[in-house]
Amino acid sequence: MPAFFLCTTLSLYGQSLPNLFTGKGDIGAVKITGNSIYNSGEQTYTLSGSGTNMWFEKDEFFMTWRKISGDFTIRADVHFTSEGVDPHRKFGLIVRSGLAGDDAYADVAVHGDGLTALQYRRSKGDSTREVRSTITAPDVLQLSREGDIYRMSVARFGDLFASEEIELDLGDSVYVGLFVCAHNPDVSETAVFRNVRIVIPPGPDHTPYQDYLGSNLEIMDVHSGHRKILYRSPESLQAPNWTLDGKHLIYNHNGLLYNFNLATNTPSELNTDFANRNNNDHVLSFDGNMLGISHHSADHDGESIIYTLPAKGGVPKLITPQGPSYLHGWSPDGKYLTYTARRDGDYDIYIIPSDGGEEIRLTNMKGLDDGSEYTPDGKYIYFNSVRSGTMQIWRMKADGSNQEQVTDDGLNNWFPHISPDGQWIVFLSYNQDVAPGDHPFYKHVYLRLMPISGDSAKVIAYLFGGQGTINVPSWSPDSKRIAFVSNSDLPLE
Repeated sequence: MPAFFLCTTLSLYGQSLPNLFTGKGDIGAVKITGNSIYNSGEQTYTLSGSGTNMWFEKDEFFMTWRKISGDFTIRADVHFTSEGVDPHRKFGLIVRSGLAGDDAYADVAVHGDGLTALQYRRSKGDSTREVRSTITAPDVLQLSREGDIYRMSVARFGDLFASEEIELDLGDSVYVGLFVCAHNPDVSETAVFRNVRIVIPPGPDHTPYQDYLGSNLEIMDVHSGHRKILYRSPESLQAPNWTLDGKHLIYNHNGLLYNFNLATNTPSELNTDFANRNNNDHVLSFDGNMLGISHHSADHDGESIIYTLPAKGGVPKLITPQGPSYLHGWSPDGKYLTYTARRDGDYDIYIIPSDGGEEIRLTNMKGLDDGSEYTPDGKYIYFNSVRSGTMQIWRMKADGSNQEQVTDDGLNNWFPHISPDGQWIVFLSYNQDVAPGDHPFYKHVYLRLMPISGDSAKVIAYLFGGQGTINVPSWSPDSKRIAFVSNSDLPLE
């Protein structure tokens, strides 16, 4: 189900994506000068660094940084570009109280031999200590600060994070960045950091569904995991669809829908006439000609009501006279819509003729059933249900029969989206700190990919988001990429 909101400030459109970091340089008395190169097209950072070590009472290495106050998370996928010289060479994410070689710090360090640790120095001139991870040679790294708690989370791409944490006082304003150390003063080592994100979470006075963080409109290759931010806004963008011609994304913002041109990276408002309180449940028909929306209608006491209109815009046609009704899918032949609706105090999956008519109830279990979507062959409807105690992915035949559970793990899984070629399912997963029946904004979540055969799922994106990230079908027409939204309160620069 969706979120609906109204904001009064303007979004910033068409801006270039800047380097996240404002400074760079060698720390300590290195013999070989290091460097950092930002490739704005690929959105990658290539760091070269020398240095004897990062250990005992002093450090020698290269880093790029920005100053941050308060809580944050920094995340990146990282790899060395060569086999290297010393097995103790290292790369990682770092937080320092200052830029002198003996300053206090915490880092996530991955060594050339795979050893991975949360390293830290409690005070200036103190000796380095460490907490080792059970994971060796991870390529996805994350370092978070919550007050004085510093948390290392690491994974090999495809796996869930494993975490360790320490309590450490580095002061409020710190240098946060990326680093490389050769562990050999006469050698320079190079590492590439991609999918680099800095997340500033909501503050303590944040009111859910009233206060909103900024948004990153992203696309990614589902098999390589390489992501690219197309566009950043200081406001809340949600739920991108990918159009059938592959040229546009459709997302919602401030109750309106926008058409984002992938060639020019610019949005334009999509005409939905009187429907100006649209939530993030908007779905294109399989032939790309029609658009279904969920609009909070004043004529229906502000309830979410489903309408359809031409995909290029127009006057919406009423489909579900009863609310709340939250759209999630079209049948491949265009004859039916599938949606979640509250009737008799419970949320279930329904279908209705796309021209309007009598709705048909497909599920009748107690608890929330949501996120229904047809397979491209029209034989099945996938959905998420809390009936097993946690939110899991289920499927049923198109007539509602043979309801069977697809996932069964410790995460809460939402919004299954089937690739246009019918081979893959991508879905959103919350950790156990979120109630099974809730899908809030602004949580550390995963996007996971699973073969339609039901084999084990793998993580393809580690991100901060949730509500609005991937509520609607968002595959590219060639089944190679997806579009989604991540969030952060990091200022635009």
